[in-house]
Amino acid sequence: MDALTLFGLFAVSAMLVTYALEARSHWFVLLFALSCALGSAYGFLQGAWPFGLVEAIWSLVALRRWLSARIS
Repeated sequence: MDALTLFGLFAVSAMLVTYALEARSHWFVLLFALSCALGSAYGFLQGAWPFGLVEAIWSLVALRRWLSARIS
């Protein structure tokens, strides 16, 4: 397993864990947004730009949800 694959495994695993914990704190929503950004970087680095683009959008959506949750 090369370094890029390990990076992708970490990013996707972090997305899964933080998404599962979002109801506990708005900080997990922020961590989910950061995990999506890592997933996006992985997608672009491996050459799967559609995956990278969708993950970038998810990152922005999650960041907006975090900003809303933080204010509430």
